This record gives sequence, C-alpha cells and structure tokens, in this order.
Amino acid sequence: MTSGVPVPVVLAGARGHGRRHVENIRRLQEKGGVRLVGICELTPLTEDEFGGELPEQSADLGALLDSTGARVAVICTPIPTHTDLALAAAARGVHLLLEKPPAPSYAEFRRMADGVAAAGVACQIGFQSLGSHAVPAIRELVAQGAVGRVVGIGAAGAWVRPEAYFRRSPWAGRRRLDGVDVIDGALTNPLAHAVATALALDDSTRAEDVAGIETELLRANDIESDDTSCVRITTARGGSVTVAVTLCAERADEPYVMVHGTSGRITLWYKQDRVLLQRADHGPEEVRHDRTDLLENLVAHLTDGTPLLVPPDATGAFMQVVEAIRRAPDPVPLPTGAWHRVPGEDRRVVPGIDALVAAAADTLSLYSELGAPWALPAHHLPKEVSTR
Repeated sequence: MTSGVPVPVVLAGARGHGRRHVENIRRLQEKGGVRLVGICELTPLTEDEFGGELPEQSADLGALLDSTGARVAVICTPIPTHTDLALAAAARGVHLLLEKPPAPSYAEFRRMADGVAAAGVACQIGFQSLGSHAVPAIRELVAQGAVGRVVGIGAAGAWVRPEAYFRRSPWAGRRRLDGVDVIDGALTNPLAHAVATALALDDSTRAEDVAGIETELLRANDIESDDTSCVRITTARGGSVTVAVTLCAERADEPYVMVHGTSGRITLWYKQDRVLLQRADHGPEEVRHDRTDLLENLVAHLTDGTPLLVPPDATGAFMQVVEAIRRAPDPVPLPTGAWHRVPGEDRRVVPGIDALVAAAADTLSLYSELGAPWALPAHHLPKEVSTR
C-alpha cells in the first residue's frame, strides 16, 4: 500500500458480512494505509462485539462523515439502502467502496452511478473476485488462443444454507419489502460473484454488452426469492454466458467459472484464485494467482491514481441480470417431492441438484433443457426492457 497519511474511513454496516470489512480495515490499518474513524450502525456496537476500543459511532451516516472528516465510506448495509447512502457520501465528496449487489434495480443503480459520477468521487463496487489476478491472466490466455475459439462460458455454484439464513434479517430472502425492491436471490447476492466473474471473463461487463437474458428461478425454501436458479446471458457480440446456482446443495462445493473453447477449457475457482488450463495435446496446468484487495485498490487510486478495478460501469452487465430477475415472474416453488429436509441440519436439499448445476455449466444449458422435471421453460428478457 502506498505510504503516507492514513486515509480516514467510515464503515456503514459492521455486523454480519460487515465483520469482514472490520477485519480488512484493521489489516490495512496495521499497514498504515487507512484509519477507521467511525462506524454507522442503527444499534451501536459494544466493545466486546467490536473486539477493542471503538471509534465514533452514529446511526446517521451523513452526520458521521461530517464529524469524522472521513475520506472513504465502506457501505455494507441492506441492499435497498445502497443508493441513498452512496449518494449521501458522494454529496460530501466522500469516496466509496459499495458492497455488491450495488442496487436492487437497474434504475436505482443508474441513479447511484450517475450521482456518484456527477459528484466527482471514486466508487468501487465490492466484487472481490474481480480483484483476482486470475481474471486478466485468463483473458490473456484466451487472447493467445490457448483454448481455441471460445464457444461459451459456464459458471456453477452449489452452496448449502440453513433455513435460518433466510431469517437473518427482515430483507433476507425477499424480492420486495414494504413496497421497495430487495431482489435478494441466489444469483443476485450470495452467488453474485459467479455471474459477475463469468461476465468479466467474457469481457462483457458494461450494460450495453448484454443483448438478451433468459432466467429460470425456483425455490425450495419458504421464501420470496430464488434459491435454485439459472440464467443465460447472450452478449452483444454473440457470446453465451450460463450461470447455474443453488443454496440447496447436497454438499457444499467451491463455485467456479469455466471458459469453453474449441480445443480446451479454462476453469477458475474464483474464491481460491485457482486456474486450471486443459487443452488438446497438453497436460493440465494449474496456477494459483494473487488478488488485489478492493479497498486497498481504492486507496491507491486516491493516493497515486491507480485505476479502479471495479468502477460502477464495470458492473452494468451484472445489473442487467439483476433487472431481468427483478422483472421475471416470482420464483416457482419446487414441488414437495423435489426437496427434503436434512435431519438435524435445519436445511432443505434438492436431490440431484449438485450434478445438475455442474451439467449446466458444462453444457451451457438451462435446467429445463437438462430435463429437470421441476424446471419450467426459461423466461426471456431482451436488453430493451432494461431501464436506461
């Protein structure tokens, strides 16, 4: 990290996933790059919760930014609050690290991104996988023709979540809450990195890079949003990106993205920054890559002009997917015989879903095309429906 005066940072949302930001800010604080000057929480943290002496706290982000003189705000709050909090910070000239998904709709995303740009502040969207050095390395392999012509990109995420996961907050597992969009589905929140990383490997990250979207949204849990779903994105240059995910796996596995070529394939396990290159007439080659932390990158951008890794426009295509899911019919509940509870584990499992998720990524097919008896034909949304 660039040396100099530590950048003062305020964290909005320090519980739940926000604890990871607390740990990361502490790590960077020890390196001298940042200084945590405030925490914004509706209910103040205790020193026991925080694990040490607390900085200034307030439930009012704007007031906290004013009183602390923070230069950066890290926003890790419920999805529907992202845009208003980001704009409150931007209005004060405060730069942003905004958690994914950046907004629950394309219109809200546009309002945030346009407002941030007009304010002249830097904004980084928290897709940590896009800080992986594996992403440019794979793009370079593709450009060199390592796997021939790319025929499509598949992604798979088979995760396990207990029923309590969907009760962790009022907005969890909701499509809307009190008339406001939330869109907290498997593709848009917990496994959003699979979608964003697949689009990045296709070099189709901007809103205008999306030509059409097909969705199949289902749920085994008693929730509004999807927990077992797939999406196929047709890109403006004719590429195909298929992402299949579930939170009802038989056993948890590492999510991955796979580039399919005419003479080989490249697999990225994006949480591990691990890349496997398999191609004709060569043995398999596996490499682990480093990763640049997104807050560290934001600070470097502010101090020496290093380019941002994930500015808002680089998530426009992902937000097109969020918008397609928002506009799609509500997720279909799976029939009772298609899932069962695991005794003593407070979770629902869809038998056979692990293999189905992998097959979708391998063949670039949707669940209905793979013959899943509970899957309905895809709901199609062309690019033109998105709010611009």
